[in-house]
Amino acid sequence: DPAIAAYSGPFGAGGPAASGTGSGMNMLPPAAQFYGFQYPPTMLMQQQQQAQQNHLTGHVVEFAQDQHGSRFIQQKLETANPPDKTQVFTELLQSANALMTDVFGNYVIQKFFEFGTPEQKQILAQRVRGQVLSLALQMYGCRVIQKALESLPTEQQVEIVSELQDNVLKCVKDQNGNHVVQKCIECVDPAHLNFIVEAFKGQVVALSTHPYGCRVIQRILEHCTPAQTQSVLEELHQNTEQLVQDQYGNYVIQHVLEHGKPEDKSRMVSVLRGKIVTLSTHKFASNVVEKLVTHASRQERQALVSEILDDPDQQTLYNMMKDQFANYVIQRILDVADANQRKVLMHRIRPHITGLKKFTYGKHIISKMEKYFMKTCGSELGGGSGEDSPGSSRGSRQSLNSGAQLTGRNGGAVDNVDSNGATA
Repeated sequence: DPAIAAYSGPFGAGGPAASGTGSGMNMLPPAAQFYGFQYPPTMLMQQQQQAQQNHLTGHVVEFAQDQHGSRFIQQKLETANPPDKTQVFTELLQSANALMTDVFGNYVIQKFFEFGTPEQKQILAQRVRGQVLSLALQMYGCRVIQKALESLPTEQQVEIVSELQDNVLKCVKDQNGNHVVQKCIECVDPAHLNFIVEAFKGQVVALSTHPYGCRVIQRILEHCTPAQTQSVLEELHQNTEQLVQDQYGNYVIQHVLEHGKPEDKSRMVSVLRGKIVTLSTHKFASNVVEKLVTHASRQERQALVSEILDDPDQQTLYNMMKDQFANYVIQRILDVADANQRKVLMHRIRPHITGLKKFTYGKHIISKMEKYFMKTCGSELGGGSGEDSPGSSRGSRQSLNSGAQLTGRNGGAVDNVDSNGATA
C-alpha cells in the first residue's frame, strides 16, 4: 500500500501530533484511516513503537526533563530492545550529569541503572565518579546514587561508597545524604563499611537523638556484623535511660528490644526496671515500655507487671489507666500478660470501671477489658458469681460501657517521614 510506504511516523502530516491524540486509529496513515483499514494487532503495535521511537530521536534530553516525557521514556525502557536502549542512551549520555539532578531527568537515569545493559550501567557509574558526595547531598541526585548502589556489582559499589569516607557524619545529618548512607549499609557488603562504623564511635548518642541519624543507627544494627555493632550497642546500653525519653532516641531502643539479641534486651530491661511507672507516663518512653513488656522474657515480663501491681501507692494503676500515655502500656500488658497475670490485673481494674468512664483514655481500657471479658471472664466483671457463661445477661457488654472506642494515641511511636518518602 503506497500510503503505508509513504507514512513516516505518527508525528508527520496527518499523524497524532496534528490531531493531538495518540489513539491506535490515529497511528494509521490518513488513507488507511479514511478507508477504515485495520492493521493486524501485531503490525499496528510495531508501527506505533517505531513511530514513537522515530519521534523521540533527537529529543531524548528534552523529553527526559519534562514530566510526561520522562514518564514516557521510563515506561519504554522497561520493555525496549537493546538497539532502542542504545539509541536513547547514546543521546542522553552527553547530558547525563545534568539529568541526575533534574526533577524529572533523574528518574530516566535511575531507569538505566535498573534496566540498562551492563555496559550502560558501567558507563553511568563512571560518570558518577568524583561527584558522589555532591549528588548524595542533592535532592534528586541522592536518588540516583541509591539506585546505583542497588543495581551495580560489588566492585563499583565500593568505588561509590569510598567517596563518602571523609564525610560520613555530614551525610548522615543531611536530609538527602542520610538516605544514601542507609542504602550503603543495606546494599554493600559490611566488610567494606568499617569506615562508617568507625565514624560513629563516640557519636552514637548524638546520632540516635538526631532525626536522620537515628535511622542510620537502626540500619547499622540490622545489616552490620556483630563485631561492628558491638561498639554501637555498648554506647546505647550506657545511655538507655536518656535515649528512651528522647523523641528520636526512643526509636533506636525500641529497635533493639524488637530485633536485638536476648542478652541486649535483658540488659535494657535490667536498666529500666524500677522506673516503669514513671516512664509509662512519658510521651516517648511509654512507647519503649510497651516494647519492653512485649519482647521481654516471660520471667522479666512478670517482674515488670508486678512493679505496677505491687506499687505502694494504691492509686498507681488507676492513674496510669486514665493517663494519656500510660493507658496504652496497661492495654499492652493486657495483651501480652499470661493468663494468671491478666486475671489478677483485670480483677484490680474492676473497682475502677465507673471512674474510668469519666476519662477519655480510661474508656480505652474499658474497651480492652470488654474484649477479654467476652472471651474469658464471663460475667465476673459485671458483678456476678463468675459462674455465668460469657453470653449471659449478667455479663452483658453494656455493663462495661459498650460505646467506648479504642483509638491510637497522639504522639505515639510513628515513623518520621520526610520529603524523600523515607521512614525512621
